[in-house]
Amino acid sequence: MAAWTWRFEKSDGTEVSPAVQPEEFTTQGDAESWIGEHWKDLAEGGADQVTLSEDSTVIYGPMSLHAEEADAAATQD
Repeated sequence: MAAWTWRFEKSDGTEVSPAVQPEEFTTQGDAESWIGEHWKDLAEGGADQVTLSEDSTVIYGPMSLHAEEADAAATQD
């Protein structure tokens, strides 16, 4: 079974501890729902961007947690 995980980073790519501890996700949708619920707290806690991985494979990222950049990305879908 795949494990989906988020990596929390500063804007320079340095890994940081998340302000909200994530659970282990069994689907990409669950992981994305979680980040959608917690991105503001994560950003306020010091994370600038996140990267999503499935096991050891990076799926996408880094993705900004800053509202103006996140809003711009959301409108491109």
